[in-house]
Amino acid sequence: MAKLKYEPVAHDHKRFLDKATKRKGFREAYEAMETEYSLARTLLSARIRAGLTQEAVADRMGTTKSAISRLEGGTKHAPSVASLKRYAEAVGCTLSITLVPNPQR
Repeated sequence: MAKLKYEPVAHDHKRFLDKATKRKGFREAYEAMETEYSLARTLLSARIRAGLTQEAVADRMGTTKSAISRLEGGTKHAPSVASLKRYAEAVGCTLSITLVPNPQR
């Protein structure tokens, strides 16, 4: 089992968005991927709370660090419910999926 100490890289997401939204077309593209980005932020937050590295999560799931990186990337990989459940268990969480009614319908 990996025993690496987790040391997060500093990232100011609000500052990044403030700068990025000034680029033409960014806002529309970002909003189109909001669900994926939200999932990625949720996964990353859970791993950080657990104090785990991607390597440690991969070890607990029986997969590779690159697979965890793709899972947390949020854009090019559509994870299965089974993968999300295994990830949740690896970081000490329970997976909960909720469908929220759209108020405009």
